[in-house]
Amino acid sequence: MRTPTKEDLDAHERLKAELRIRGTSLAQISRELGVSDSALTLVGKRMCRSKRIEKALARAMGMPPEELFPACEEEGATMT
Repeated sequence: MRTPTKEDLDAHERLKAELRIRGTSLAQISRELGVSDSALTLVGKRMCRSKRIEKALARAMGMPPEELFPACEEEGATMT
């Protein structure tokens, strides 16, 4: 698992705020996916990767996953 940078943590806070503006939350998306809240937090902070969670978050944000989660040099662990 990779350690999040300040930029990762800032991006996670912006993600949470934007989700609230759009009328949803990490908790609601986790319930819809049937995964834990912490799984979404790990992906949101770029500590782990999960294509399924990344797609769900990007869909909620109205953007492609590649835009919300650009490839980074130090990849996190992958969750299924």
